[in-house]
Amino acid sequence: MNITNIKKAIKKVIPEFAYAHCDIPCGIYDPHLAQIAALTTVRMNQLIEDLDSAGKDAKLSRYIAVKEESAELCKQELRIIWGDYFKPEHLEKHPDLHTHFWNAMKAASKVRQEINKAAAEDLLVSVKEISKIFWDTKGVKTVENDSNQTGGGSLIYTA
Repeated sequence: MNITNIKKAIKKVIPEFAYAHCDIPCGIYDPHLAQIAALTTVRMNQLIEDLDSAGKDAKLSRYIAVKEESAELCKQELRIIWGDYFKPEHLEKHPDLHTHFWNAMKAASKVRQEINKAAAEDLLVSVKEISKIFWDTKGVKTVENDSNQTGGGSLIYTA
């Protein structure tokens, strides 16, 4: 088999596009997107609670779709940080780290399964705690400030 045939054979079994962040590892990690996704689930639950009867069905389906997509995005971002960033030495300093991630994952699943603002708020609390731990492992001070978003809430920022 010549090199051209080998290349053609490889192209058949290896996808042209691979989607990941990024397993190189690139060293670029930040929990901010997970916080924004969690905050979005809170906001979607607020909007669902505030719906009136005018155009309710169309708006409800859109709010639910965004709520579920945001909860899944939050889980995806957390999985990356949990699996790729955190190391055994981080667990020594933060022995409850796995519990925080487990709670966040369960809360995100509940947010997807239900219209439940309390679950969304629990998710945001869990993600903020993970954010504090993440930045602590980098020796970066954090501050919790208002998100300045329509739905309110607070986020963890680097100081």
